Amino acid sequence: MRIVLASASPARLALLRAAGLAPEVVVSGVDEDDVAGTPSEVARELAVRKATAVADRLSGTALVVGCDSVLDMDGVALGKPVDAADAVLRWQQMRGRDGRLLTGHCVVRTGPERAEVAAVESTVVRFGRPTDDEIAAYVATGEPMRVAGAFTVDRLGGWFVDGLDGDPGNVAGISLPLLRSLLADLGVSVTDLWSAADRHI
Repeated sequence: MRIVLASASPARLALLRAAGLAPEVVVSGVDEDDVAGTPSEVARELAVRKATAVADRLSGTALVVGCDSVLDMDGVALGKPVDAADAVLRWQQMRGRDGRLLTGHCVVRTGPERAEVAAVESTVVRFGRPTDDEIAAYVATGEPMRVAGAFTVDRLGGWFVDGLDGDPGNVAGISLPLLRSLLADLGVSVTDLWSAADRHI
């Protein structure tokens, strides 16, 4: 079965490859600035938009996976910072607090029996207390500018995250347990999608 990742995220691609899949990448190019609602609704809607936009461009049968992450802080959906000053301010407000990283997931099966399923996974992030100098140094690397919530857990940002409650993969960009469940809803077993090379590890 052809697997297509409707995301430019290198972290999502790496997670899926490490988990035995060999997805193609097709970036959706959808507008992410006009979605309103709760953080959970925003994450879900953007994931659906990405997956369906790519699915509409494909011929034949494929499984298209779309994801989008936002950080829920006090009921506000925070995506990527608009600039370095925004990233610094966010970190000053987040340190020592908890937030919820929400990732919307959507899988579209294309072809004559087209179907779509979607859901949102939530992971609590317990932020550390970086100093102002540490925040400035982290933002200067450029990493916070490329990710929802202005942080990572598997790269430089991991130094400033005290812990997680929930699926760590979800914070990196995709929840494998949730994706497995969505695939099952479409009648697909994830083990049938494992690439041949990974079956012999």
